[in-house]
Amino acid sequence: MRYPIAIDAKLQQRALDEARAVIGLEAKGLEALAATLDGAFVALVELIQKAPGRLILTGVGKSAHIARKAAATLASTGTPAQFVHGGDASHGDLGMITTSDVVLMFSKSGGTSELEDLANYCVRFDIPLALVTQNPASRLGRAANIIVRLPEAAEACEITSAPTTSTAMMSALGDALAVVLLRNRGFKAEDFHVFHPGGTLGSALLTVAETMHSGERLPLVMPGASVADAILEMTSKGFGCTGVVAPDGALLGVITDGDLRRHMADGMLRQTAGEIMTTRPKTIEASALLSEALRRMTAETPKVTAIFAMNGEQPVGIVHLHDCLRVGLV
Repeated sequence: MRYPIAIDAKLQQRALDEARAVIGLEAKGLEALAATLDGAFVALVELIQKAPGRLILTGVGKSAHIARKAAATLASTGTPAQFVHGGDASHGDLGMITTSDVVLMFSKSGGTSELEDLANYCVRFDIPLALVTQNPASRLGRAANIIVRLPEAAEACEITSAPTTSTAMMSALGDALAVVLLRNRGFKAEDFHVFHPGGTLGSALLTVAETMHSGERLPLVMPGASVADAILEMTSKGFGCTGVVAPDGALLGVITDGDLRRHMADGMLRQTAGEIMTTRPKTIEASALLSEALRRMTAETPKVTAIFAMNGEQPVGIVHLHDCLRVGLV
């Protein structure tokens, strides 16, 4: 690897040692969190699942950044969630929170004064309040219905005690909450795609049905069709192949450019589509992920450039390798 400037070997080693020490301290904090997680976490999961409204996540300072990130993760995985900054709540944003919601606060000390107005609001209107903190006996702790306690762990910077290990634990807790809730709800990759239609991630979660060519674009001939008709169908549809279907619509086989070349010396034009087709072709269910279609086309032998999408035994569409390129999957 090339670096923009020369680095003194001793300074480089010290930087690596210190960085590894920071990561090691945070890893110990995460291990302690995993070991001490208890029924309060389970109660929080059940509370959120039963709530008719949203999960409101809040905090101030570094904890606000963690709460915002957790809200985004939860919302993208099927849990209706919204971030409200603890400071803004005291200046009108309390109106975003209803009696149908659940509030989840992040505060290491539990003594964050900017969150007290929000805590009092929850108590006044009987809104369930959960708190992630190291200090259950704090003012916020006394107002909370559920307390998920963070274990005592050294912050990674002993000079300032800046939130490092504690925020790492909060972030991991938010991730754990999102994953547990999505699994409990039976959330699937197809559901995830609904919230991530753009970018590479969205492309990876597209289904075959969302990408395939269907209807008049689907190249199909009957087994008794002439090879000339099959070639015409392949040429006009532009996928380099055609399916061969029975009268009931079931897929019997495919004819590809390779099949045409293999039968060229066998009086090919005097034969029928059924005589030169390849039986038991590669197919994929229309409901499958497009990434699985790409894997079958490129990773399994023989490699193909197009694959028929099926509904049972009947072809309902076709996906070409170029379609995967078009949506940015490869």
